[in-house]
Amino acid sequence: METPARTAYPSDVKDDEWAFVAPYLASMDAAAPRRRHDLREVFDGLRYVARGGLQWRMMPNDLPPWEAVHQQTRRWMAAGVFALIVRDLRELVRLAQGRPAQPTAAILDSRTLRSTPESGGRAGYDGAKRTKGSKVHLAVDTLGQLLALHATPADARDRDQVGALAEAVQAATGQTVEVAFVDQGYTGADPALDAADHGVRLEVVKLPTAKRGFVLLPRRWVAERSFAWIARFRRLARDYERLQTTLEGFHDVAFALLALKTALPILATASTTA
Repeated sequence: METPARTAYPSDVKDDEWAFVAPYLASMDAAAPRRRHDLREVFDGLRYVARGGLQWRMMPNDLPPWEAVHQQTRRWMAAGVFALIVRDLRELVRLAQGRPAQPTAAILDSRTLRSTPESGGRAGYDGAKRTKGSKVHLAVDTLGQLLALHATPADARDRDQVGALAEAVQAATGQTVEVAFVDQGYTGADPALDAADHGVRLEVVKLPTAKRGFVLLPRRWVAERSFAWIARFRRLARDYERLQTTLEGFHDVAFALLALKTALPILATASTTA
């Protein structure tokens, strides 16, 4: 007797999204064990956790067992699958909009996530935010699409991460980025030199001398918007992960899911008008 189809969740992958992402997710090592669960259902389980922010063990019973979803997610993260999806969609969208595949400008920024009992062992104290936790440093292009990211304890200074971010950005783009826009937390000779070592000119976007209320800063707002996008994923509301690599991996997942949702309509429109 066939098992009846389950009721769809709002987080489930759409058909067009699955058609694009399935080849990335299906790749596996020849020594990997035989798959016991439908891969689309496993991906839906990951999406449910990322969007809903719940613990693995609290996954609904009509999705694959949480152990299977958790194990497969770790394989995907270790293989860099979601970073690859982000990269390919970023290039396709840029080409569809008449831009070069690789950007010449980036925006660097960071955000601090409050720690939890799971992540507290590697937490640091961010004095500016008065928060103990982890800090996620990222670089995006001028469309807000992810170029590179890494996580540190929250007491790590933004300016000390410029070299690592610039190196990762150039590796992701093939050395095409010429300038990176940053806020005043990156001011100083050392971060400028660290960026220059990788062929990037650091440009600090400063607040107006006389400001009242909220001020939309040129270029800088793009990174803030990217942080607002991933804030919709409740798994990233705090640092719930025991491992730094898992925290970074869930950010890759979030950006990949966002890219799938926003990029495919752009690509579909471009293909019909070509």
